[in-house]
Amino acid sequence: MHELPLEAAVERVTDFDAVGRLWQSLQQEASGLTLFRSWTWVGCLAEERFDDPWLVTVTAGGRLCAAALFNRRRGTLCLGESGESERDSPFVEHNGPILAADAPSAALPALFAAAWRVAGIRRLRLGGVAPDLAGEAGGAPGETLLRPLFWVDLARVRQAGDALAHLSANTRAQLRRALKAFGGEAARLEPAAGEEALGRFIAAHQAWWRARGQPGAFANPFMRRFHAELLARGEASGEVSLRLLRGPDGRPAAWLYLLRYGGHIAAYQSALSCDEDLLRLKPGLVAHLLAIAEAAAEGAACYDFLAGEARYKRSLATHEGALVWTDRLKPASPDHLVAWLRRFARRLLAR
Repeated sequence: MHELPLEAAVERVTDFDAVGRLWQSLQQEASGLTLFRSWTWVGCLAEERFDDPWLVTVTAGGRLCAAALFNRRRGTLCLGESGESERDSPFVEHNGPILAADAPSAALPALFAAAWRVAGIRRLRLGGVAPDLAGEAGGAPGETLLRPLFWVDLARVRQAGDALAHLSANTRAQLRRALKAFGGEAARLEPAAGEEALGRFIAAHQAWWRARGQPGAFANPFMRRFHAELLARGEASGEVSLRLLRGPDGRPAAWLYLLRYGGHIAAYQSALSCDEDLLRLKPGLVAHLLAIAEAAAEGAACYDFLAGEARYKRSLATHEGALVWTDRLKPASPDHLVAWLRRFARRLLAR
């Protein structure tokens, strides 16, 4: 595919079923995907999330090698998102176009060049993408947020034969004590299936955050509907699953909401009991440790804590990276000028 001529096309989406077939076909040829770029996620409530959708495709010698779904909103073309806060509450990470494993390196620049041709576009919005993807998108940099990303290399866990081996001595000692309270080597995560289990998980998550004066991730009704639909789309295949850790007396102590695709397992959300006697047992750390051991035993490649700073992530992870949320501005546009003036003013103030 590397020597073949590239052709990029952009069209407004009128048939999501057709987009789904195209996407799933290309998905079979892609590598390194996470669930966030699979049709299970991208197609979930797509007709509701994308009210002005645009599909960009790239072919090499007539063969499809890259695709991306955008939504146009007020002069902004949003990659994999709607551009409206409520409909984007599911919060995509590891976002990006989908590419065949043998797609030529020129495919991404060609795809983004085509995206810039959508009428009325002044900026591209790239949320939760790898930092090097932003440079491929063209345009001038606008507002940018870089968030740390933490994950566990599960090959390292398998090589050591112990999910605790890569941790610091202090963390290992804490977790060994915590594991004893949950049965030691007999401790297990319990599968929890179906919409009823999702409802119990959401209730536990919301109770935890509301007790701390925060609205919780599922305060938005759309977020609840999205994940009910996502569970229906991905539970049977194992792409979406819930795990429950019970306390010594059988009460729910911690929940994990996991997204799986290929060898990538993402710890998307969690919930902890509000009972202080259970919290003292560190159920969140224990639940993640058990999930890491389970994923390593299954032969998965990565257990991903996703973006955002947290002490437990640093304690359990083997690697750290970053994801970026950024706008790319059309050069010489009014938006570009305003962004340049803001940066200039910040530099003056810094002096």
